[in-house]
Amino acid sequence: MSATTYDAGLPQRRARGHEYNPASLVFLAALWLSLALGIVFLLTLIVTTAIDGAGRFDSELLTNYDSTLFPETAGLRAAFFGSLWLMLGTALMAVPMGIAAAVYLEEFADSTRWYNRLIEVNLQNLAAVPSVIYGMLAVAVAGLLGSATTNIVIVGSLALALLILPVIIISTREAVRAVPRDIREGSLALGATPLQTTWKQVLPSAIPGISTGTILALSRAIGEAAPLLLLGVGTILFTPNGFLSGFQAMPVQIYGWTSESQDEYKVAAAAGIILLMAMVLLLNGVAIFIRNRFQRRW
Repeated sequence: MSATTYDAGLPQRRARGHEYNPASLVFLAALWLSLALGIVFLLTLIVTTAIDGAGRFDSELLTNYDSTLFPETAGLRAAFFGSLWLMLGTALMAVPMGIAAAVYLEEFADSTRWYNRLIEVNLQNLAAVPSVIYGMLAVAVAGLLGSATTNIVIVGSLALALLILPVIIISTREAVRAVPRDIREGSLALGATPLQTTWKQVLPSAIPGISTGTILALSRAIGEAAPLLLLGVGTILFTPNGFLSGFQAMPVQIYGWTSESQDEYKVAAAAGIILLMAMVLLLNGVAIFIRNRFQRRW
């Protein structure tokens, strides 16, 4: 018995010893060093930006509009509410369509059909398309629909919705795929239809993963500037009040401030960067909370 135990444990000890050979240790040290350098540079950038914008961490940053005459009091009021309207429109466009497409592809689509395989390939490719391309696509769609202007909330929401749609579909499919097959088979065995099984059993079980992926996708959209720059977004001195209203977005406003020569604008841009980062971290925190609070162990 002892010989058998020794022989059974020998490959495991050899594998464990192989993990600590000099080449593995060098690679592990380089990996940790790269990670540490990245964290140090990121923290340095965040702290430096916070110090630069410390003079504008006041109520005027959110209550004032942009100003060309008084750059020291320029604010993000229009851009802040414009970003909120953009996120609302983006969520209304992308979330239902993305979840519906993911459920269809994962639960009902026939993978042997050529058009379903074509959709699968395109989804993987769309997730890697540069964000500026979606801005061009939104401009083209607005032109086809006869819109006289592109710098309105609904067109900006369309550009961001197209940007995050592949991400929502892929993350939702992963969440649906993680639901055990036994739940589906048990529901079908009790007489439920495939549609009832998906609606009442699969989707509720996949809500934590779907919510997490959706919120993370929206947190990516809120920081995008490239698609919106192609829409002709300019400085506005009013608060957007609907989907057909003109808008300004925080990333675009910050980009415009950093291009100015006055130091007051650069201080305001640094404060805006920290505010935008706080909003993104808040969304990521909500996603982590939902995942930890509602995640199930199968």
